[in-house]
This record gives sequence, C-alpha cells and structure tokens, in this order.
Amino acid sequence: MTLTLGVLLLLGLCQSTISEEPSSSPNSTNDGLKFQLPMPTYETKDHYTPRSIGNLFNMVRIFLYVVQPNFFPRDLIREILQKKFEPSMEYGKPESVVLTLQIIQYEIGILLGVVLGLLFVILMPLVGLCFGVCRCFNKCGGEMHQRQRRDWPFRRKYYALALLILCVIMSIGIIYGFMANHYLRTHIRKARKLADSNFRDLRTLQNVTVPQVTYVLDQFTATKERAVSDLDNIKTLLGGNIQEHVKLKTIPVLDDVEAMAKEIRETKVLLVSVNKNLWELKRSPEEIYRGLQEVKRDLEQSLKDPVCSIPAQRARCNSIKMSLDQLDNNTYLGQLRLLDNEINHVNGVLQTNLSSLVQMSYQSINNIPERVEKQTTDIIPAVKRILNYIGLNIKMIAQEVPIREKLSVFLDSIDDFESNIYRELPRVEKYESYRWLSCLIICCFLTLIMIFYYLGLLCGVFGYKRNATPTTRGCVSNTGGTFLMVGVGISFFICWISMLSVVLAFVIGVNMEKLVCEPYQNRKLFQIMDTPYLLNENWKYYLSGKILNNMNINLTIEQVYRDCKDNKGIYTALQLENVYNVSKHLTIKEHIRHMNNEFKKMSVNLDDIILKEEGKRNLLDFSDSGVEQIDYDTYLAETGKSLTKVNLLTYASGLKEQANKLPPGVLKESLTRNVIKIEDIHNIKFLPLDLQLKELHHQMQELQQRGSGLKVKVTNILDALDSSQKFITNDLPSIIIEESKKYADIIVSYFEYYLNWANVAVMEEIAACKPVATAFDSAFDVFLCNYITKPMNLFWFGIGKATILLLPAIIIAVKLAKYYRRMDSEDVYEDDENIAMKKMYSTASNPL
Repeated sequence: MTLTLGVLLLLGLCQSTISEEPSSSPNSTNDGLKFQLPMPTYETKDHYTPRSIGNLFNMVRIFLYVVQPNFFPRDLIREILQKKFEPSMEYGKPESVVLTLQIIQYEIGILLGVVLGLLFVILMPLVGLCFGVCRCFNKCGGEMHQRQRRDWPFRRKYYALALLILCVIMSIGIIYGFMANHYLRTHIRKARKLADSNFRDLRTLQNVTVPQVTYVLDQFTATKERAVSDLDNIKTLLGGNIQEHVKLKTIPVLDDVEAMAKEIRETKVLLVSVNKNLWELKRSPEEIYRGLQEVKRDLEQSLKDPVCSIPAQRARCNSIKMSLDQLDNNTYLGQLRLLDNEINHVNGVLQTNLSSLVQMSYQSINNIPERVEKQTTDIIPAVKRILNYIGLNIKMIAQEVPIREKLSVFLDSIDDFESNIYRELPRVEKYESYRWLSCLIICCFLTLIMIFYYLGLLCGVFGYKRNATPTTRGCVSNTGGTFLMVGVGISFFICWISMLSVVLAFVIGVNMEKLVCEPYQNRKLFQIMDTPYLLNENWKYYLSGKILNNMNINLTIEQVYRDCKDNKGIYTALQLENVYNVSKHLTIKEHIRHMNNEFKKMSVNLDDIILKEEGKRNLLDFSDSGVEQIDYDTYLAETGKSLTKVNLLTYASGLKEQANKLPPGVLKESLTRNVIKIEDIHNIKFLPLDLQLKELHHQMQELQQRGSGLKVKVTNILDALDSSQKFITNDLPSIIIEESKKYADIIVSYFEYYLNWANVAVMEEIAACKPVATAFDSAFDVFLCNYITKPMNLFWFGIGKATILLLPAIIIAVKLAKYYRRMDSEDVYEDDENIAMKKMYSTASNPL
C-alpha cells in the first residue's frame, strides 16, 4: 500500500513537471553585450540531514541489513506491478507459485520476525493468565513460604543485578521510543510547511519562466540596437580602421615631403642671404686693400730716410721693410661667382606650393572615414532590412516553442495537486495524533513498568536487614517485592499490546526502508517505473507518450530526475527538441549569407590621397636646382681666410714699438702716422667686414649641409612616394576588403553570439527544474523516509527491544520478589541445625 501511494505521488509530481519551462540564466558578455536571465530564489533545501538523532537512524539501518540482507527485488516488483500477480489469477499455476516463493524468500527475515512477534502476542496473555491462576493456587511462586538454602544470598544479588541491567537496557529502548514518537509528531507537523515551500518554489519556477522568455526576446532588441549603432558608426569603425592602415604607410613620407618643402623655403632664404653677403664682400675689401697699399708705399718711401743708413738702425729698418708684404691682399673674394642661377632655380621651384599639396594629401587621409560613409550609403539600409527580418524570425520561433502551452498544463496540475495535498493533510494530522497518543500510552506503560521495577529494586536493596528472617523482613523490603510483582502484572497486561504495535511498525517500516527509501536514493525505484509498458500497456515509455505523444522516444523518469537534480532546463530534461527543435530553427545562416553579400558590395575608392605628380616634379626640380653642385670647397676656403695676412692691430703695435726705438725725425714721424692709419683701417673698415665674412663662411657651411646629398634625399622621398602609391593602388583594395569583412563579421558576431546564447538559454537554462527534483526529494526522501520511516523504525527498534526483554525481566522479578517480600512461614530447624543456619545467614547475607 505504501509503495503504491509512493508511486502515485511520483507520477503526480511528474505530471506537474511536464508542463513547465524557464528558471535560470547564464551571465555572458560579448564586446559589451551582457545577458543576465532573472534568477529565482527558492526556499526549500535540496537535501535534508537529521541532527543528533541521525546516528540512531544509522544504527537501526545497520540492524535492518541483518533482518533484511537481500538486495532490492527489481524484477520481482516489476512482475507484481505488471499485474501478473492478480486476485483473479489462478494461484495453482507454476508461475504463481514461483512468484509467491520469491516473495517469501525476499521477505523471509521480516516474516520470521512477524511470526515471532505474533507468537509473543498470542502466548504472553495466555502465559500471564496461566501464571496468575497458578499463583492463586499457591503454585508458581505464589506460596508465601521461602525455603532457606545456602546459595540464596548469592541468588538474591544475582537476580537484583540481572534485573537492574535489563531495566537499564529496556529504559534505553523506551527512551528511543519516546524520541522517535516525538520526532515523528513534530516533523509530521512540518509537512504543511514543507508542502508550502515546495509549492511556492514551483510557482516561483512557473512565474519566472515568462519573464525569462521575454528577456531572451528583449535581448535580440539590444543586440539589434548594438548592430544598428555599429552600422550608423561605420565612419569610425570601418573608415577609421582603413584610415589607420593608410596613415601607417603615407604619413611618414608626407611628413618627409613637408619637411622638404620647409627646407626649400629655408634654402631659398639662405641662398639670398649668402648671395647678398658675397656681393658686398666682393667690393668692400678693396677700400681696405687701397688703404693698406698707401700705408705700404708711404712706409717704403720713409724707409729711404738716412737714418736707416746708420748701422745701429739699419737692421730695424730692414725688418720693417721685410714686414711690409704682410699688408698685401689675403683673399680673392672677387673671384667667387654669385649664386644668382641657383636662386633663380629655387624661385622656380617655389612657384609650386608644395606645402599646399602635402596639406591636401593630409586632408584626403583625414577625410577617409567620411568618404567610406558616403560610399556605403546604399549598403547600410539593406543590412538593416535583413536585421529586421531576423527579428521577425526570432519572434516566430518564440511563438512556436511549446513553452506557454506546457506552462498552462503545469499550472493546472499544480493547482489540483496542491488542493489534494491540503485536503488530505488534516486527515493525516488527525490520524497522526491518534498514532502519537497510542505510541505515547505504550511508552508510558512501559515506563510505568520500569518505575515499578526500579522502585522494587530500590526498596528491596535499601530496605533489606541483615538479621531479618523471611518472616521478619521489614516494611520497606516487603514494599519492594510488592512493586516488583505489580510491575510483573502490568508487564503481562501491556507487553502483548506493545508487541502488536512493534510488529505493525516493523512490517511497515522495514518494507518502506528497503522497498522505497533505499531504492529512491540509488534511483532503482525510477528504473522500476521506467519499465516499458508498465504504467501504460500501450506506451513503451510513459513520459514520452504523456509529454511528447511519441512512446518510442527514450524519455525516462530517472533521466528527468537526474537532469532536474543537476538544475538543467526543462527543455533538455523533457527532450522537447522532439516536439520543436530550437537548434534547427534558431539559425540565421541564410540571413548571414545575404548580409555578407551586401558587405561584399562595399567599394571604397581612395586613389587620390597621395601627393600629386606636380609635387613630385617640384621635388625633382629642387634636386636639379644646382644647390648641391656649388663648389663649396672654394667658397669655404676663401671665406675661411682673414681679409689680411696679419692682424692689423698686432702689426700696428709692432710697428709702433719699432718707431719708439728710432731717433726723432722724419722716419719716426712717418711710422707713427702710419700706425694710426693701420689702426683706423682695422677699427673702421676691417672689423665689420671680418664679421660679415665669418657670417658668410657659416652660411656656406649651412648651405653645404643642406645641399649635401640633396638628390639622394629627394630620390628616397620619391621612392617612398612611389611605394605609398603602390600600396594605395595594389594593397589598399585588399585591405579595404579585409577590413570590410572584419566589420561585417563584428556585426554578424553579435547575432551569432545572441543566437548561441539564446539556444543554450532555451535548452539548458530557462526553467531550470531543480525545484521539481527538490519536490520529489521532499516527498520521498524528506517526508516519507526521514519524517516517517526512519523514526518509525527507531520506534519499533527501541520499544521492541524493551518489550522482548520484559520476558526475562518478568522471570527474574518474580524470583527476586521472593527475596524481598515478607513470608508467612519459613523453614524451622532443630537447635544445633538452626544455630548453624543462623551463622550461615549472618555471615553470608549482606545487602546488595
């Protein structure tokens, strides 16, 4: 009966499961896309662990393996459930006999215990009746006379100790009974709370499903908006990437051209300055040279003075005469040609504004994103139309997936099942109160027996007097014996009732544990229910016929439970792909192909972004301007010389020193006058021209530096321009195609990612059915096994142990009471014999 109820409960929950969907969610990202399904919070725990009493449950479970060591009879139960063992069948048939023997073989341990229990139930009242009648006739220890023996003090101690041990063991069993009875009652009261939490979880599962489905659909809108945003931003995403490739190849060479344009302008300025200084230096030194020649002639004439014929002055005059050659010309700047031709050539080069051409190239490169946007104006609307069509297709798929249909069936089943549960719960609680009261009465009677036994032992031990004879025992000792006999009487009255309850609990509890609880935990119970044609003779697999309308699909209760236990989606758990294959329909390969074809039509023309031909010709003209061909060595050699062969101030100082050594006269005056002239020439004419000459020399060095390798520089720039032009002409189209493909792949990847996520969400995440598995566990593992079966087994284990031990306790208590009660008569001996007996009594009889 219990197994049948369990099967019906399992099928009821299974039927509720059939029509449900979404409940969990993945958390994923793809370049900014974040999808987070609504996550429900459930109340019911997915496991139950008894606290300290769990150790007692395990102890009883170990004992059950002794009583029932056989494995779960899967084939036998299948035969029974397949109606091969019906009341209408002929029991004389061999197969019926074999089936019966198989049942007896499996239940042999339980049957043996039942037989022994029933014998106890039947015999104990009869034995008690016979015992009472026997004692009424002063038999069976009913005679109030105690024969004295040598070992009776030992027997009294032995019986007292044995009864005490039995009472302690029985008390432990009774405590087990009280604990199990209280545990069963308190946890049965929790059944309503357990049912409430499970139904709330199932409703939470049902309520969160629609938002999850809606969320999945809404994420297509978010994905589409992201794709449209990228399409509208094609200028930056595609044009910007193409621009980066072009910049990498063209900006360096354009920078070189810009630098060359600047150099042309600076070279022209430098040429003009050199030419101006050279022209001035070609005529200005003549005044210095004429002045120095006049000084030289004047000094030559003065040296003919008679003073120079004086031997003492002759050497000095000769020295002065020989130094006059130092006043001759030292440079020949007039031989250097002016740079008018080069200036004219550079001016011709500057007729073309090379910097303006370079800026035009820069501007062309900067305008690449806008040009890409303009050249793709026809493609973007076409792609957007494809995206809109994909959205319509997604909505159609959402409508065709049988989620809402299953949800409605699920909700109806939950309502009906919930109403049935709550309708039966008051009745269950009512019968449970009867059971609790009955078990409590049995435990209380057994406790009363133990109290009488303990009181009897207490009064008998402490009320015993060493010198008292059986007829002179005290009131306390006699009361102890009376308590023991009262306990014996109540034991005969209650033990058979207690054993009857133990037998009943034993049969139900052991079979529930071995046929329901253990097979549920190792899932063999599901394997029984998944037997083909068991629950419906027309369906090979019950769930597939019930849910999928196709009995040949291998959809088992065990697999559904396992998937729900792993918190998989209901789509996967119930194999709804056999009803509607989401993976097959949730694909956009055809739309992606059309989208890629649209992007392949993209054509971006960027041929005119590099320097124009007139700019290249301008560079060639500059390299042929003659700046590089100037004879810089000659110019530098002449401009590097001083205008005079000697430092005029030094020469004048030396001449003045020589004049001071001459005697006064015409020669001395002439020398003094010419020293002044030389100093004037140096200060007035020489110094400005010398500075100008040095400047010219520096300018020529700079001009040489600029002109050195000019043709090579220009050639390199032109080669780089040609390379850039080849890149734009030959390589850039393929780069544009590649970048266009990458751009298209990004747009497509949004939808591929969304579809993959949606596919996984529908198949694995939406309506994750863990609450269904938790409901199964709550019904079987928690309620049926932990709330009922395990405490029931602990009850019969404890009370059964106490009840069985009542039998030896009765025998020992009856014998022990003889040593505590006051007798009406006792053995009387002669004087010598009596004295010996009293000595023996006084030495050997000590209280326990």
